[in-house]
Amino acid sequence: AKEVNSNFNVSPKSTLAPFDFQVAAQKTMPAVVHISATDTRPQANKNNDPFSLFFGGDMFQGPREGKGSGVIISQDGYIVTNNHVVADADKVSVTMYNNQKYSAQVIGKDKNSDLAVLKIDASNLPSIQYGDSDEAMVGEWVLAVGNPFDLTSTVTAGIISAKARDININKNALAIEAFIQTDAAVNPGNSGGALVDIDGNLIGINTAIATRTGSFEGYSFAIPVNMMDKIVNDIIEFGSYQRGFLGINISDLDDEYANELGLSISQGVVVRDLVDGGAAQFAGVIPRDVITKVDGKSVKSAPELQEIVGRVKVGQTINLTINRKGKIQTIPGVLK
Repeated sequence: AKEVNSNFNVSPKSTLAPFDFQVAAQKTMPAVVHISATDTRPQANKNNDPFSLFFGGDMFQGPREGKGSGVIISQDGYIVTNNHVVADADKVSVTMYNNQKYSAQVIGKDKNSDLAVLKIDASNLPSIQYGDSDEAMVGEWVLAVGNPFDLTSTVTAGIISAKARDININKNALAIEAFIQTDAAVNPGNSGGALVDIDGNLIGINTAIATRTGSFEGYSFAIPVNMMDKIVNDIIEFGSYQRGFLGINISDLDDEYANELGLSISQGVVVRDLVDGGAAQFAGVIPRDVITKVDGKSVKSAPELQEIVGRVKVGQTINLTINRKGKIQTIPGVLK
């Protein structure tokens, strides 16, 4: 009788070692801290203050305390967290991975990016290494490290679900939102903690969750490290974020808008109108131009453009590739 190969069409078993996150977790946890931010001043009703994330907007008298996370970025004690963690606090304390506690000074805050920088008086600290959020890819494994629900040094895993995501959570008029979206579990208390790649390199600061209950429901959002780096350096050097502006109002290009403009492309950023005297007007940009690249890097959405421009210094020149009625041209502009 003819023998039948019972293994026909069955792939051989992989010989690769099982994947785990031990190295990344062990590398990251010592550089992530627990933050207690206290407002000791008598409180009135503050329905819109950032502490409502922890306490709601009811009348409250006496000290209030919010909890969050932070990331040590230098051996001499600089720590990054979210602005909403420390926004109204007049007393901030930091607890290290080894349970050492320090009083922290708030060096500066930026509500538009929801970032803040703290400083503690210490040396030889375990600081985190930066990755490259531009190179991070959708589908890539990531870890979220922080202190959810006051549970210190908690690690969760997921993948990058999307990039340059605007969820309109920051209601400030000049807000920058170009989040890395992930399905790693993030809950209250994770704010300001680390999002790292499988090598334990920082690619984002965990900031927000998409939720109807106040707890994790599937997606969380992190500020990309490449944008964070510029903002944090400005805060340390100048005390505030030195943000450059093009001076344009923009919207995403879609297929319907492209047809209206008579274009054969369906991705890019449409210039709706210009700010008088702004950098773009001075450079020669006009309404209905479609920005497709900045310094040779493709731009597919308004949040993506905001992130790129937000990382450029005031006075620096950027090259905008635009599609104007089907004709491609490059326009240099100096940010103001």
